[in-house]
Amino acid sequence: MARVTLRNLAAHKIRLVLTAVAVILGVAFVAGTLVFTDTMNRKFDDLFDRIGENVAVDVRASRVVDSGDEGAPRPPLPQSVLALVRSVPGVKDPVGSVDGYAALVGRNGKVVGAGQNGPPQLGTNWSDDGVARLVSGRAPAAAGEVVVDRASAKKAGYAVGDQVTVLVKAGPRRATLVGTADIGDMMGATIVAFDTPTAQSLLLRPGYFSEIRMGSTGPDEATLRDRVARVLPSGTEAVTGAKLRDENKSAVASFMGFFRTFLLVFALISIFVGAFIIFNTFSMLVAQRTRELALLRAIGAARSQVTRAVIGEAVAVGFVGSTLGLGAGVGLAALLQSTTGGGGGLTFTATPVLWSYTVGIVVTVVSAYFPARRAAKVPPVAAMRDDVAMPQRSMRIRLAAGSLLTLVGAALITLGLFGHVSNAVVPVGVGAFAVFLGVALLAPVISRPVVRVLGWPFARLLRTPGRLARQNALRNPRRTAATASALMIGLALITAVNVLGSSMRSSVEAQVDKQFGADYVVEPTGAGGLAPELVARVKATGGVKDAGAMYSGSAKISGKRVRYTSGDTAEMLSGTRARLVSGSGALGRDGMLVDEATARKDSLSVGSAVPLLFPDGRTETLHVRGVYAKNQFLGGRVVAQGAYLAHTPDPAVDVIIVTADRADAATKAAIERTLSARPDVKVQDQSALKADARKQVDGFVTFLTILLIMSVVIAAVGVVNTLALSVIERTREIGLLRAIGISRRQLRRMIRAESVVIAVFGALLGIGIGVAFGAALQHALRDKGLSELSVPVGTLAGYLVVAAVIGVLAALWPAWRAGRMDVLKAISTE
Repeated sequence: MARVTLRNLAAHKIRLVLTAVAVILGVAFVAGTLVFTDTMNRKFDDLFDRIGENVAVDVRASRVVDSGDEGAPRPPLPQSVLALVRSVPGVKDPVGSVDGYAALVGRNGKVVGAGQNGPPQLGTNWSDDGVARLVSGRAPAAAGEVVVDRASAKKAGYAVGDQVTVLVKAGPRRATLVGTADIGDMMGATIVAFDTPTAQSLLLRPGYFSEIRMGSTGPDEATLRDRVARVLPSGTEAVTGAKLRDENKSAVASFMGFFRTFLLVFALISIFVGAFIIFNTFSMLVAQRTRELALLRAIGAARSQVTRAVIGEAVAVGFVGSTLGLGAGVGLAALLQSTTGGGGGLTFTATPVLWSYTVGIVVTVVSAYFPARRAAKVPPVAAMRDDVAMPQRSMRIRLAAGSLLTLVGAALITLGLFGHVSNAVVPVGVGAFAVFLGVALLAPVISRPVVRVLGWPFARLLRTPGRLARQNALRNPRRTAATASALMIGLALITAVNVLGSSMRSSVEAQVDKQFGADYVVEPTGAGGLAPELVARVKATGGVKDAGAMYSGSAKISGKRVRYTSGDTAEMLSGTRARLVSGSGALGRDGMLVDEATARKDSLSVGSAVPLLFPDGRTETLHVRGVYAKNQFLGGRVVAQGAYLAHTPDPAVDVIIVTADRADAATKAAIERTLSARPDVKVQDQSALKADARKQVDGFVTFLTILLIMSVVIAAVGVVNTLALSVIERTREIGLLRAIGISRRQLRRMIRAESVVIAVFGALLGIGIGVAFGAALQHALRDKGLSELSVPVGTLAGYLVVAAVIGVLAALWPAWRAGRMDVLKAISTE
């Protein structure tokens, strides 16, 4: 039977190559994701190993309140701690580190690497610790001198000796570029280094460090850590260099693990779609070889041998597809790496190889298993018949199973979205999978009435070719449904994403209309925040009536971390159109406001005392002065500005809320002139705020859609495969049609029309399911701010057109091949 398998592979090369494409694309997604994330993990590990190579002990402030962000800065350390650790026996070369925000402005006036999703813009103090290596010039020795990493200097167009502009939280600073440094592969990050006193003044606080690192003259890290810990003041801690490196690597590994899982979900969707294609292809191949299989049974082949022969073909297809997919995945990983700004080679481990072959071969074999079982059931006597057909099960079983799966899936989705379960992802994911399988089983039943309707325009416009196309699509509803189901899955998910995106846009716009009462907001585009002094400058601008700062912070209440906003309370309440339900907005020094949900949850009312543990380690009791209605901009809590500033050593303004005497273009231009030296700051009115929100949502939707397009491409390959096999299956029929007078042009039209009907049928199923999924998700997220349901009808109509175009393109090769058939040979085909 091995020879039979090899002969069949050689005889059906084109068909099996088309099947292998589905495997290649799915495996490429999996392999590319694994290789890329392995590469990024290795790069970060190398970076942290290099940074912490000579660090035996790290001294830092204790984190009293976890902000929820591992990368968030800790409270600064006073410079006096450096003198304390110098006196500890075994300490070698202790160095204070200063870290903060510093952005380099290029010759074009734009910030290098600017953007909310761009690489970090880091400021630090220069130290000769071996991490950074000067490649030109010298180290900064005084105020007004900086060293910039070589890659950023090149992007900005600067050379040693040039005057450069560096943006820090307090504003722009002019400096001389005295050197460029090689800091290794920082994945596009910008590094600006000052001398230590200047860095402390600009990035942190004069006389303070972010952390203090030291080597060892002999003691092991644990011993030296214990010695250092004994001399440290309260509120500080010492950790070993190994722990510091592990923490950094763990934070990156956690993010990369999430990113890997995120991408693999989309890869598995592509593989799931590919499984439909493989199943369909092998079903058609088995059906076309029914007589051949019956002859094998007649000459003594056992059922298990026939099954193994078909499975052997599947293994071969899976192996070839996995091999080519692995190669394509490496190329995809290289492309992803280039988009991150990183360099160097890829990290290639055994994991992508094992998973690529496992996924590719297992999915192919599982998808081909049921066609193989059906092949084994062909009776030997079928070899003596002219009209041999594979046995078909009743549609009643599919109808019952499909209905059951769809109902169970819908119930699981409902449970996950509305049942307040601890991990909603599992029931929603399993439910969605069950719904897809259920609808795929029901599709043959649904296809008959839908295909009749979809095929009607073709029957009217194309006449005979159109009628034949409709009949061909109706002839085998299982095949039509299986082909359409592959397209259905991808378009269902794309539609759900677009419904969610449209609902997010509508919800944000509704919230802005309802809760945006300010004339303008001023906010940074980078991560540094704004200095409080900038508020006074904006307030003094002509045409501005008032301006107030808005901060954000973290604290602990009853041992639980909470987020809050703070700032100029009057401006915040006015600028967000907050509606007080009870109490007053006058907070004084020790007041706070809570929204209605927080008040109910924590049993608070006007006058309640709430102890807050702040990040500086001090606890202060604040009193609830008022309760306000839910407000997306304010969040659940507002803390008095005096309390926030008293416990925040280095406050950074998140947003400046501006009220104007006259909100017109002149006033906005005046504010922009005031901020002209800050290209990292933007001024937005209501329309600009909406446009910015739309841009962010559109970017997110586009990103997800691009990831899902792979499944649509695989589905399109499935349409090509089905039509190509269908043309081969109907060779004699096509010859007879040509013999009775149908032209090549009409024949091609017939095949194209059939393809369009199948593709549009799949698109209608997908869009219908996607709208239902999107609406359910929007309803479940109403309390999270997704208040408006919006269905992008125009976009969905565009997807129907795209599906029709996919149908036309998928039919080009099969139609061309059908048109080139020799009539006499086609008629004589058995």
